[in-house]
Amino acid sequence: METNDSFNLNLLKEGSSLAFEKLYDQYSGKLYNFILRISNGNTYLSEELTQRTFVKIWETRQLIASDKSFFSYLCTIAKNMLLNELEHQTVVYIYQEYFKQSGSISDYSTEKEINRKMLEEMIDKLAQQLPPARKRIFLLSKNRGYSIKEIAKELNLAESTVQTQLSKALAFMKAQLAKHYYLIVLVILACIY
Repeated sequence: METNDSFNLNLLKEGSSLAFEKLYDQYSGKLYNFILRISNGNTYLSEELTQRTFVKIWETRQLIASDKSFFSYLCTIAKNMLLNELEHQTVVYIYQEYFKQSGSISDYSTEKEINRKMLEEMIDKLAQQLPPARKRIFLLSKNRGYSIKEIAKELNLAESTVQTQLSKALAFMKAQLAKHYYLIVLVILACIY
């Protein structure tokens, strides 16, 4: 590992946004190409996962080992995110196929609406578990459709603070909802067979 990387990683661990920017500039293109290869050329997913990987790096910067390969660490995070995304897409696909095969279109629409309401209720319950400031930011985004800029103006916060808090809220939601993926798949598979 280059000495410069080690230096920047140590600064990053201390919260240096300049070190973060240098690492982003140095590795984001390489990471994008890596994800592009393993996602069979999906440019949208490659861009999305590159950004999400670096958000994760910022959020967990204190845990980074400055004596290990930073690029390998980035690739591991991105690969795990890609696997999670593919797992999610598989669940959605199986779920949709089940309802296409098991009932009429109106049944599918009704079922879809019920599921949407259940998901909304679950998200609202999960939002209650967020710290108060994060909860307020999340609800302004979800319920009122405010952009990061609008939320920052409304709450008199820096946009970067809003972005960080919203990212943490969404990560929490994703982690909590992910716990139910396997249950959904099992129920759907049980109904098909």
